[in-house]
Amino acid sequence: MAYAEGNPKTKKLLREWVQSGKQVRIFSPGPFRIPDNYSGQESVEGPHFPKAHTWYAVVQVENGRITGVK
Repeated sequence: MAYAEGNPKTKKLLREWVQSGKQVRIFSPGPFRIPDNYSGQESVEGPHFPKAHTWYAVVQVENGRITGVK
């Protein structure tokens, strides 16, 4: 499971950021890090720790940047 940089509070906000052209990167803390140049689909969740995760999404990623939210 990965997270979106900027710590969007909702999936809707993440979608708005991506659609507006804001470059949002994904990251995964811990031993299973996502490479900076990763392309493909990934699951993300938010908001970040210490808050409880309240949303989950599948995103399309190109070169480490989120290009679409499904």
